[in-house]
Amino acid sequence: MSNENEGTAAPTPPAAPSVPPAPASETQGAAPAPATGEPATQQLPPTPAPGTEPTQQIPPAPAAPAYGQAPAPAAYGAEGWPPPPPTVPAYGAGGHGGGAWGAPLTTDGHPAPKPKGKGGLVAAVLVAALLAGGIGGGVGYWAAQRSDNGTGSTTISAANTPKDLKREAGSIAGLAAGALPSVVTIEASAGDGEGGTGTGFVYDQQGHILTNNHVVASAANGGKLFATFSDGKRYDAEVVGRAQGYDVAVLKLKNPPAGLKPLPLGDSDKVAVGDSTIAIGAPFGLSNTVTTGIVSAKNRPVASGDGSGSKNSYMSALQTDASINPGNSGGPLLDGRGAVIGINSAIQSAGNGGFGGGQAGSIGLGFAIPVNQAKNVAESLIKTGKPVYPVISVSVDLQAKSEGAKISEQGAAANELVDPNGPAGKAGLKPGDVITEFGGKPVDSGPTLISMIWTYKPGDTVKLTYLRGGKPTTVDITLGSRVGDK
Repeated sequence: MSNENEGTAAPTPPAAPSVPPAPASETQGAAPAPATGEPATQQLPPTPAPGTEPTQQIPPAPAAPAYGQAPAPAAYGAEGWPPPPPTVPAYGAGGHGGGAWGAPLTTDGHPAPKPKGKGGLVAAVLVAALLAGGIGGGVGYWAAQRSDNGTGSTTISAANTPKDLKREAGSIAGLAAGALPSVVTIEASAGDGEGGTGTGFVYDQQGHILTNNHVVASAANGGKLFATFSDGKRYDAEVVGRAQGYDVAVLKLKNPPAGLKPLPLGDSDKVAVGDSTIAIGAPFGLSNTVTTGIVSAKNRPVASGDGSGSKNSYMSALQTDASINPGNSGGPLLDGRGAVIGINSAIQSAGNGGFGGGQAGSIGLGFAIPVNQAKNVAESLIKTGKPVYPVISVSVDLQAKSEGAKISEQGAAANELVDPNGPAGKAGLKPGDVITEFGGKPVDSGPTLISMIWTYKPGDTVKLTYLRGGKPTTVDITLGSRVGDK
């Protein structure tokens, strides 16, 4: 990806205090490297500084086996479930009232004393649970015997059971029921058969589906795409346009059904921290899954990648603790009224491994593209098939250790580091300047600057503050534009 507004990045960007380490922005097609010298999807260090954790795009869930085809058996500890049973019964490690089974006696004929601490407590709890289960079984047997003898009954009937259980339209169940018919599970497969599962939702009555670019990228050139609705009906689909930098894509159903119901779009600018959220998707291929949470942060600068180090996206994200996992990619994040406020796109992972030891899963830190930005991108893709990016036409040195986004001083000619005819050049910025504020908000890194710029439109005028020789200067910049990904 080439981020013309951020420019050619040095190979290793620095970690920023409030933004996950991210790949450097592109420069004339050069692929940036992530902040720690590793792809954005790499495992975190043991104890990262707050706010410096890398994020990853939510990978599409692996393609499921063909219908009727039995999945290959999985070994315990790999893809299998449940986990392997313990080799020794839990209660055998520290039994009730004495040492472990088979433990040697002391010289006076008594069992060796048990060590004190948490281990003994856990063993006692386990045994207590087992004994409780045994007692319950004994009581049940006794009651059954009494029933057989006609001396009593164990049947208990719930009183006042409602004949018709109704759920309010504004409840989570009611909102989910209204939204699910407009959410699709996307199956993407490349020409070689590789692919995965993601999510999308109905954008308009013409059959356009909004989703993530990384969900459909594998099928964009000669692959196959299918969209399956919650009622099980499956339709062929095709890519209308993709914006890799925004991680947004628009599909169109080839033969859309009549009566499509687009999901209502909310206003992501008016979202407040603490607002309720509902996420719908197909985590690990489990279609029509609904999870809930809250908006846990706004305007979170996030750089996410597909693991290659060259396909990176930037967003000023909505952060949510609603559980989202691989396969939720591209699905809607709804507010408490059922309106879409974001597109689920990336997750923070505590490490590799995750479900079945293959993919990372939710730890309660998910990131969604604000719907206001996604809507602007979608409209451009539907009209022209190409994304349009706002730019300031500078190259940012993401290797610099500075509190801000430093304009590169080397690596190219000065007129390439700052285009003299571009927005920043016209405003007087030069190589070596450090951008500290954009639109009245603090800038602490190159990825933060990118995510902020891309929340605007080409032609918008924005205030920018930069340091030169330690002296701050504030100027007005009218954003330029770049068409297409590089």
